Amino acid sequence: MLDNNLKTQLKAYLEKVTYPIEISASLDTSEKSHEMSSLLNDIANLSDKITLDERRNAGDGERVPSFGITRAGSNMGIRFAGIPMGHEFTSLVLALLQAGGHPPKVEADVIEQIRNLEGKFHFETYISLSCQNCPDVVQALNLMAVLNPNITHVMIDGALFQDEVTQRQIMAVPTVFLNGETFGQGRMGLEEILAKLDTGAAQREAAKLAQKDVFDMLVVGGGPAGASAAIYSARKGIRTGVVAERFGGQVLDTMGIENFISVKETEGPKLAAALEQHVKTYDVDVMNLQRAEALVPGDVIEVKLASGASLKAKTVVLATGARWREMNVPGEKEYRNRGVAYCPHCDGPLFKGKRVAVIGGGNSGVEAAIDLAGIVAHVTLLEFDSKLRADAVLQRKLFSLPNVTVITQAQTTEVTGDGNKVNGLRYTDRRSGDAKLVELEGIFVQIGLLPNTDWLKDTVALSNRGEIEVDARGQTSVPGVFAAGDATTVPYKQIVIAMGEGSKAALSAFDHLIRTSAPAEEKVAVAA
Repeated sequence: MLDNNLKTQLKAYLEKVTYPIEISASLDTSEKSHEMSSLLNDIANLSDKITLDERRNAGDGERVPSFGITRAGSNMGIRFAGIPMGHEFTSLVLALLQAGGHPPKVEADVIEQIRNLEGKFHFETYISLSCQNCPDVVQALNLMAVLNPNITHVMIDGALFQDEVTQRQIMAVPTVFLNGETFGQGRMGLEEILAKLDTGAAQREAAKLAQKDVFDMLVVGGGPAGASAAIYSARKGIRTGVVAERFGGQVLDTMGIENFISVKETEGPKLAAALEQHVKTYDVDVMNLQRAEALVPGDVIEVKLASGASLKAKTVVLATGARWREMNVPGEKEYRNRGVAYCPHCDGPLFKGKRVAVIGGGNSGVEAAIDLAGIVAHVTLLEFDSKLRADAVLQRKLFSLPNVTVITQAQTTEVTGDGNKVNGLRYTDRRSGDAKLVELEGIFVQIGLLPNTDWLKDTVALSNRGEIEVDARGQTSVPGVFAAGDATTVPYKQIVIAMGEGSKAALSAFDHLIRTSAPAEEKVAVAA
């Protein structure tokens, strides 16, 4: 199951295990059970601290095929229902290491918070092996199961257990159930999960934030622009803070990155983790899971947060990024995650053998249609314009596929459903004016981005597209407030451009800080 190179790497990792590990598998005679058995035997043969117990047709009530991981003599509730390869292989490796006693890279206060959770928590996470958002959730819940005996967690491959997916009407991954009830959908980090379980955590964190001293530079946003701004600021030796809803931003939702100069190829979550690690090598106060709600200009600028706390700074760099643009048609919100999706890589496997539509004829839309065509029964791509806008090479590939229909000059008007899930899409033919219906089970929206700037209206100047207007130095219309990245009017929304703009905004903010904080006679000299 594992090639020699992977075995060598895994064997090196397993040398860090200090406690004996027991793996118990529930198998039958299926091909997937055979693959799982091969994987688990490969793992068990790499370390004398791992024992494997295979039970075939044991009727123990567990999903088949599946396996559990525990520390010998304990009762850790980690289980994998499916073969954790692809994006989930790292989840498997971490589960083995943590069950074997290797310390997690988590703050001591977070570990204590997990151990102090009271009650019984049984989590079930439905994933797809192509989902880059799923491992964060799986790894967070596995760690919680390692640290607290009252917590159990099972990862479930939705493509393998499709009957459950249908029964529970799961149409987006990751989807998490807690004690049989829906707990959440989409990417969730450890801190976010804890905040939902520990209801007093948000209030405690808000109280801590309110006590913070004034920052020299406060960066709002933790994507590439925000990370680079924070690094450049911290390197100047000034008091720097980053406040963000989730560190990594939109990069976390990016599958493949092949145009980041000097790195041939990588994945969004890997780059986001590297960004956060780089920022934390400096003296930067990173405040995660915090959403900015208002900006109050002044000699000391105030950023008010949704938690009720507020932060103050002498300069601010706005790097709030962008989000997927919605169609804003009837039925879209009602059927979001019930057939309406925005990530074909994550949710595509859940629509295996079904009919889907892709909205948007740019590169993202055409790439999505090409990817989905290899999974689903049929793809209908709808484009508002009279022609597709994707690169020619992508269009050639698209039109070569037998199970793809392309409709141009199509204005989507409604998402239809049966009350539980999507069953169709209505559009208007812009040539004839005729209203038409496409019967399908899924809709993937790929029509571009919207800047996350709603909270800045009436504070800084915005373009008619809602982007923050900046000059060549990244300065906004408000003194001391700078901006960078996809939230601004700077053209070409690319990671490498956002990083450069973040660095530039931080340098400009530092220059502003020097000039405005210097004594009057020094200001004259600086200006000269």
